[in-house]
Amino acid sequence: MSSPTPDALLGPADIRELAGALGVRPTKQRGQNFVIDANTVRRIVRTAGVRPDDVVVEVGPGLGSLTLALLEAADRVTAVEIDDVLAAALPATIAARMPERAERFALVHSDAMHVTELPGPPPTALVANLPYNVAVPVLLHMLDTFPGIERTLVMVQAEVADRLAAGPGSKVYGVPSVKANWYAEVKRAGAIGRNVFWPAPNVDSGLVSLVRRAEPIRTTASRQEVFAVVDAAFAQRRKTLRAALAGWAGSAAAAEAALVAAGVSPQARGEALTVEEFARIAEAGSSRGTAPAPPNEESVQQ
Repeated sequence: MSSPTPDALLGPADIRELAGALGVRPTKQRGQNFVIDANTVRRIVRTAGVRPDDVVVEVGPGLGSLTLALLEAADRVTAVEIDDVLAAALPATIAARMPERAERFALVHSDAMHVTELPGPPPTALVANLPYNVAVPVLLHMLDTFPGIERTLVMVQAEVADRLAAGPGSKVYGVPSVKANWYAEVKRAGAIGRNVFWPAPNVDSGLVSLVRRAEPIRTTASRQEVFAVVDAAFAQRRKTLRAALAGWAGSAAAAEAALVAAGVSPQARGEALTVEEFARIAEAGSSRGTAPAPPNEESVQQ
């Protein structure tokens, strides 16, 4: 691998110059905050454990700050960008600043939530500065759609990072925590200050590491069935599971029967359960002929 030029990464002046030339202003609608600090993007790549043989998918590359740092370290990088102007400009930025790696870069101009395939070899890692307003749905969609993603590191709003990494019993444990844990071992991997972004956001950011489970959770229930139970349990999180799952099971009595069969107390609440316990409930419900509603994938921000 040839060494990139020392000034290949984007600094604050480069970001503002690029944005000015493109007439780009970060929009709140898309949750855009561009990283302007080269040390931060290198730290993200380091923390992600990106290897020379990795095929990395990045969601929301923006002006290319993290993309360039990923290209320094990975074998290939595919970036998924929804914004028309940013998507059109990014290949030229890569070609100008890191020409020796340009053929290792691919751009997909699309909404990440609609991406079902990517060019080239399947991705082995996901590294992204995810827009705050869609972070969890995008993360879960990518993990589900691309099972070859072994390691993920995402930068998200600190509050979202806490929810994703929370364990049972935590006040912030909820739908994102359980659904992320279905796919991976999840942990906080650091904090990011506000001053490395342009514009500086009004919230702190955090890094979340997700390492895909070596063995999927053992259950005869499908992901959809398990997630339906999770959604129902947290839709009314102050209620006992007997009450919260009544709609899912068809009645409170049917919910209690499924819970007892799964070895879970009907008086417990969703925030106390592991993903394995949710899977057992789904399995018990399925065997008892309950008809769970399909999961609402947009509910994961709860």
